[in-house]
Amino acid sequence: MSLVKLQVNRISYSQNQSGAYALILDEVEGPRKLPVIIGEFEAQSIAVALDDDIQLQRPFTHDLFRNFSERFEIHVKRVIIQKLVDGVFYSSLICERDQIEEIIDSRTSDAISLALRFNAPIFAHENVLEKAAVMIDDKDLDKDSEDNSKNTDDLKQLSVDELEKLIQKALKKEEYELAVKIRDEIAKRESKT
Repeated sequence: MSLVKLQVNRISYSQNQSGAYALILDEVEGPRKLPVIIGEFEAQSIAVALDDDIQLQRPFTHDLFRNFSERFEIHVKRVIIQKLVDGVFYSSLICERDQIEEIIDSRTSDAISLALRFNAPIFAHENVLEKAAVMIDDKDLDKDSEDNSKNTDDLKQLSVDELEKLIQKALKKEEYELAVKIRDEIAKRESKT
């Protein structure tokens, strides 16, 4: 399976779900974006790793893991988002010690946090991006935001074409949690065909 390189774009707070954040990963050599819903602690840890100016009095768990790994000469070489099952991403850390590679299962948010701390590249399998990535196409967007307030039950009433347009509107307004719900609804329909 081919791998696609990603980079962290940003983290945004969920307006719809308390304590949830959307981590947005961009395709390095393409237009796709991969939204991943993460928790508050994970968002904070990733934000700290992104901002070199933040100095912590005590290390976060991910910093402790990096310090431990470096002490024992274990290096995180890359992170791979392996699959998406029922809305949950599965990832792996590819680590190396004494020129021997080991693969370690990881939550995607933890893997991204560690990749940032080790300056390791982030990849996803192409089939993950085919299932979950979205693209923003400005010409298909209109300024009307009333559709963005639709709940999951309302989504079931819409056609796939309407869902595709709605997901573009949600992304344009950075309503990533809604975009994920729409993406999941489209994926559910496609899996039935």
